[in-house]
Amino acid sequence: MAAKKKSFWTFADSLEGDKVVWIIVMMLVLFSIVCIFSSTSRLLEGGQTRLDIVRSQLIIVALGMGSIILCYNIKSIGFFRWCSKWGFLVSAALLMLLLSKVSTPFIKSIELNGARRIIQVAGIQIHVFEVVKVAMVMYLAWALDELKHGNLKGPKKQIWKKILYIYTPFLVTFMMVIPGSNTAALFIGGIMFIVILLGGGNAKDLGILAVSGAALLTLCVLAFKVSDGKVMGRIGTGISRVFDDTDWEQQVLTSRKGSIPYQEALDAIRQPYSAKIAVHEGGLIGKGPGQSTQRYVVPDISEDYMFSFIIEEYGLLGGILVIFLYVSLMARATIIVRNCGNDLYAKLSVAGLAILITGQAFLHMFVNADIGPMTGQTLPLISHGNSAFLCFSLAFGIILSFSRIASGKIDREIKKAAPLVEMHEVTMQNMGNSGTEDELLQESQEYDNL
Repeated sequence: MAAKKKSFWTFADSLEGDKVVWIIVMMLVLFSIVCIFSSTSRLLEGGQTRLDIVRSQLIIVALGMGSIILCYNIKSIGFFRWCSKWGFLVSAALLMLLLSKVSTPFIKSIELNGARRIIQVAGIQIHVFEVVKVAMVMYLAWALDELKHGNLKGPKKQIWKKILYIYTPFLVTFMMVIPGSNTAALFIGGIMFIVILLGGGNAKDLGILAVSGAALLTLCVLAFKVSDGKVMGRIGTGISRVFDDTDWEQQVLTSRKGSIPYQEALDAIRQPYSAKIAVHEGGLIGKGPGQSTQRYVVPDISEDYMFSFIIEEYGLLGGILVIFLYVSLMARATIIVRNCGNDLYAKLSVAGLAILITGQAFLHMFVNADIGPMTGQTLPLISHGNSAFLCFSLAFGIILSFSRIASGKIDREIKKAAPLVEMHEVTMQNMGNSGTEDELLQESQEYDNL
């Protein structure tokens, strides 16, 4: 038989794991390259051109795809388990370096817009919260699985193991993220809470975590009030965003142009209003690639307001396509989880990472639609941000690897399973006297060889 001619379709057919997730990854990456190219000139530095920005994004995309392929080709779930158990220690170490304001020639904690979220290591900037999101999902998946099977070391009583391996990492991570970003702390805390819920957390467990988290948040607010804003400064930012009832639009209309009150009001409404204008002007099919006007008004359009930009240039149809991609990821994740059998670690890892990606995507969209205060959460695998792109690439790579392992396990089980009825017996019964004995025997042997 002649060898099958190689083509894109034969290559795609050779990919193992969930092919729909592969398609989702490719579509999101394509959106990222096109959107970053035409989104904003704010990313340009010195004599750079848009081609330089695209070249830089292509490098990040290549690194991200390399991470996905690397994870995809790891067929040992034990390797992921081993890495996952260090997730909390890695997260705590990075957050500690961030809060300690370390400043050495090799490693430095960077303050940006009054908050510390970035560590620079040998000139490479790492957005710590993006690493913590993925690391803590994987850690809790490992800890809950080990707890279920009684493999955790330490105290004999189950409740003390929960406190040591689950409650404490949850609360410590939540507390250490708050100084850098209230919304990131609430989002990461919410994702961890959901993972614990999916891992079999009972009402008592969840109640303890909820009450403890609320108590920590209250203490942070008290510290901010008592210190007159000198401690936990980001709490003040969060309070102002949630409880500020100033009518900035009315202040713009009634203040004298050029005055301080006018400029303050204009700064307050510029980004959310411009994002809504972008959505309105996009219409059904959009203005077309590179035709956005609001990119000159919204400084963070390539990050915090990327979804508004997509609708402005590609219309409501483009926005619906992006929504469909994230919803499809969640749907495929449920199928992968079902195929993971009784492996709680694999189930929680896939479910937790899918909820993280989809949840952040929809939180980003809500902010772009002016539903709730600004959170600073990017659109996964599309918005500009090197650390976020690489961390979400790892998340997709892990999902694809687990889907590959699950599908391989199913294939092996199918091959091992004995047929309900021997094929040659069914053939003999169905054929009756319609053929000679030699013909029936030959056909029976052909079935046996399948």
